[in-house]
Parts: sequence; C-alpha cells; structure tokens
Amino acid sequence: MKSKNTLIISILFLFTVTATAQQFVSNVSKRGTTAAPFLSIAQGARALAMGTAFVAVADDQTAMYWNPAGIADLSGNRIVFDYTQWIADIKYNYVGATVNLGSMGTVGLNLTSSSIPEMRVTTVDLPEGTGEMFGVSDAAVGVTYALKLTDKFSIGFNPKFIYQKIWKMSATAIAIDMGVKYVTPFDGITLGMSISNFGSKMRLSGNNTLVLYDPDPFTTGNNAHIPGDARTDSWTLPLNFKVGIAYTALSTEANRLILAVDASHPSDDYESVDIGAEYVFDDFIALRGGYNSLFLSSAEERFTMGFGIQQNLIGSTQITIDYAYQDYQRLKNAQKFSVGIIF
Repeated sequence: MKSKNTLIISILFLFTVTATAQQFVSNVSKRGTTAAPFLSIAQGARALAMGTAFVAVADDQTAMYWNPAGIADLSGNRIVFDYTQWIADIKYNYVGATVNLGSMGTVGLNLTSSSIPEMRVTTVDLPEGTGEMFGVSDAAVGVTYALKLTDKFSIGFNPKFIYQKIWKMSATAIAIDMGVKYVTPFDGITLGMSISNFGSKMRLSGNNTLVLYDPDPFTTGNNAHIPGDARTDSWTLPLNFKVGIAYTALSTEANRLILAVDASHPSDDYESVDIGAEYVFDDFIALRGGYNSLFLSSAEERFTMGFGIQQNLIGSTQITIDYAYQDYQRLKNAQKFSVGIIF
C-alpha cells in the first residue's frame, strides 16, 4: 500500500509540475500556430453534448481521447464509431475499441481520420486553377493502457502516431496522452486530470518545397533557375492540460444526473472552462447540454446539446446511439453521431 501511495503522489506531482511549467509560456494567444489542430477536435457525441466537460466523467470508450485512465473502469469488450460533420465541409471519423483484462488492466485501440474534399491548385498567374487538384488528410492511431492502482484511483496512457498530408507534402509525429482519475471520499464526486498531445514537433516535407531560385533578380546574365528547397519550419503539437470534477447529483433506480466542470490550459490559446450536464432516465434515454470555452472571448464554439439512447440486445450485448449539436456562431454549427457496442 505504501508503494501505491508513493506512486500516486509521484503522478500527481508530475501533472502539477507540467501544468506549472506551461505558465511560463507567453500569455499571447497562439491559436492556429500548432501543427495537427485536428487533435483538438472533440471525439464522442456524448462528451461533446456535455460541453466537452468530460475529463472527470470519462466512463465510456471515448475516454481514450479525453482521459485514458477512464477505460480502467470499463467492463467487457467495447467498440465505438464516431462521425463528425464539422465546419467547412470537413468530416472526421473516430473508431475506438477496449478490452478488459481483469487485474492486468484494460487496453484499447483508437483511430482518427479525416475526410476533406479535394481543392483546386491555384497560382498567382492562374487564380482560377491550374487544372490540378490536391487533397488534405489527417490521421492518428493510438494504443491505450489503463490500470486501477486502487479501487478509487486509476492511471492511463495513450501513445499515438500522428500523420498529416497536403498535396505532395507530409509530416509525422509521436505523442502521448496521460490521465488520472480519482473517486474522492465525498459522495458522488470524481476528479480527473489529463495531458494531451505531449510529443515531438511536426515539419511538412516533400516535393512542394522544391523551387527555382534567382539569387540576384536585379542582375541580368546570371543563372535565374538555381534549384532550391524552401524548407518549412517545425511546429509543436497542441499540448493541453485539463483538470475536471464530476458530481453525481442524483442517483436512483430510474434517474441519474451528472454535473461536470473542466478547466483547460492549452499551449495554443488562453485558459477556459467547460461545463456540462447529463440526465439519464431508466438507463434508456439521456438528455445532455453544456457550454464550451467559458471566459474565452475569442472562441466561436459555445452552446452544446444532444441526446442518447441505450438498448439491450441479445444476451449481455448493448448498443448506444448518441447525437450532439454544437453552436459555432459565425461558422454555423457542428454535428456528431456516435454508435457504441458493449459485448
């Protein structure tokens, strides 16, 4: 027991030091200055409908994205399919599966991919297009492991491989998500903390940086077509530290109400707070609502809402269907659909 307590204290210290270190980052907003921004797009219709206040709730398959420690509490085998109809006709797909290994913990596998319409290649001389088309794609693959150190305290890790491609350029990176979840002695209160996208930098490379260069355009007679490489810079991933609290305000045989609050400290923006709630009736239908990016005046995302249903199938097999809507103000809205299976 002493060694477990020491490990718990060490992990909490690690999270505290990491969060404190981020305070030395410039207070100037750096939104849009990190690589792979798709890593910050919420996964799971249930979590999105709750205003993304999910780091302390984290009790379904999408916990691999929000707080890897959450899958330690999942029983049996589970899989989730998530589809996001995002802004600018961009679509994202998320697939996650978990397997409970008993006393050895829980393992999971997750995949995020994008679906972005092809666009025309344009130049200064040909603003209407050159006749060529180019595509953009994002992908991330992660393997999650979570373990209950005690009946109240869990830890989880999600190392992942990240890939981005645009036309003839591509970039890769390795990162890890880490999380802890603690059921407090106070009735109905759970705490959660997570660090997302802690990893290497990304730099696009490929044929699109090859150019013909004139070292002295104001002089005639020189070679104006010297091959050159306009190499791009390296950019960090969107590191984010989150801490949250979830409170089960009502829990009876037919009714359950969960209230949640998360605080975020991202590396590419100011701090903000997310709030959300979920009401479940008879373990069958759920109504959810939330507010995203509270205190962040420059954010477009605001109100969220959604619902879900759970139905028993053959034997112990269950299916869940969830929907979420998010208001993006000037950018209209985003919608998300999730289907989960427990068997």
